[in-house]
Formats: sequence, structure tokens, C-alpha cells
Amino acid sequence: MRVIRPTDFTGESAWDALDIEKIDNATVRLHWTDQPYIWHVNDGPEVFVVVDGQVDMKVRDASGTVSVHRLEPGDIFHAQAGDEHVAHPLGTARVLVVERAGSI
Repeated sequence: MRVIRPTDFTGESAWDALDIEKIDNATVRLHWTDQPYIWHVNDGPEVFVVVDGQVDMKVRDASGTVSVHRLEPGDIFHAQAGDEHVAHPLGTARVLVVERAGSI
């Protein structure tokens, strides 16, 4: 058993992760970042929970239109397989991500 205080975790580079658990074929990881990720499409669902900081989650639909969702601590973003998205932190952010093991 352990207690994890997200604000105590700082990565050496953007999107470094603290592996918390692997449950069946899913991983639970705490990410630290101060830089945007890359546009990507997961091969399975993703649950993205902001635990510290703010993140602008950009989503591109099939027509190419981009929408932006401002995520605050406690907000949850849920992407299905095939949803194209990219996270842009506003300053430093810590994010809990649950997704298929090996997913980008």
C-alpha cells in the first residue's frame, strides 16, 4: 500500500510518468508536464484526469474542426478509440491517465 501526493512528483522532462498500477491490460500512470503532447489517436479508450494545474485539451473531429476544452483540477476527459486529441498544459500540470498498456 502507498499514498501518492501528485504535487510531490516532478518529471525530468515533459510527460514523464510515475507508473502506479497495471490492471489487466490497462495502465494507471501519473504524468508530469510543462509542454504540449502530440496530436494522437489512441487504440483504445483513455481516461485523463487533471489533478494539478490546467490543461487545454484540443480535439479534432472528422471534418478537421478543432475544439478546445479547458480542464481544471478534478476534471475528467474521456476519449474513445479513434478520437484525435492533444493536451496543452498551461504551465505545469499533473495528470492521471488510465489507458491500454502500450498506448501512446
